[in-house]
Amino acid sequence: MTILQSILVGALQGVTEFLPVSSSGHLALAKHLFQMGDVPPLFDIMLHMATLLAVVIYFRKVIGRLFMILFRAIGRKEVPMDSKPITDAKIATLAPNEQAGRSLIIMVIISTVVTGAIGIVTSKVITRIPLTHICIGFLITAGLLVASSIADKHRCLDRAAMNGASGEQHLTGINWRQALVVGFAQGIGTLPGISRSGATISGALFSGVDRSTAGDYSFIVAIPAILGAFLLELKDLEIVAGAVGLIPLVLGCVTAFVSGYLALAWLMNIINRGHLEWFALYLVPAGILGLIFF
Repeated sequence: MTILQSILVGALQGVTEFLPVSSSGHLALAKHLFQMGDVPPLFDIMLHMATLLAVVIYFRKVIGRLFMILFRAIGRKEVPMDSKPITDAKIATLAPNEQAGRSLIIMVIISTVVTGAIGIVTSKVITRIPLTHICIGFLITAGLLVASSIADKHRCLDRAAMNGASGEQHLTGINWRQALVVGFAQGIGTLPGISRSGATISGALFSGVDRSTAGDYSFIVAIPAILGAFLLELKDLEIVAGAVGLIPLVLGCVTAFVSGYLALAWLMNIINRGHLEWFALYLVPAGILGLIFF
């Protein structure tokens, strides 16, 4: 792999990891176009780890709070009364108090277990999926984004009609049914062509989660999923260093991190505005063209 190829693939991974267009599908197509069939799967995982770092930095305050809550729960400490009001919007949404934070941790575990169970099955077929099926996955993702956006807008309109307000949902917490749906969606999102973020956000919206929380939760549950995939492929670390080269590997990861952070910040703004269906304008022609030429 050349340095230019690693930078291009890293940028592609960073952008498509968070935008609901399927990073694994785009990486598979890029490998085909660049004739990089000899690159081991761990290279993809390393790029995922770079984008995972972008998620951790973006949600660092939430993650820090959740770890504090987790350590107190492990130490069997009593649930303290929150004496100070929380001004950070993401913390106030996902973990406004100790009890809500503990509940969120349990929901993340539920989603992760479901994702892991499905991932064990899909991992056996991921490398054998033909490019035409990946392009069909683009079309399926587009359908999910449009359908979930329509459902979310109708739900907001119904609330506005009942409450005489803007229709935005106030957080009541992710429940176990919603955690199961998101975990299942994330498991299906491991298939190339099916966007992980698109599937999880759509699944959350379909199950009644408000759009802001759906976006935040989607990327929080991605952390253990990506980390788990990395640990499973860690045995091939020497192979990827030899097949790709140290400098291309580092440059690819740096590019994936920078482009990923920018894409994540942009996507969260789009989610809050309720315009996920915009990405279908790209996925539909991409899927159709892929079916024609691949």
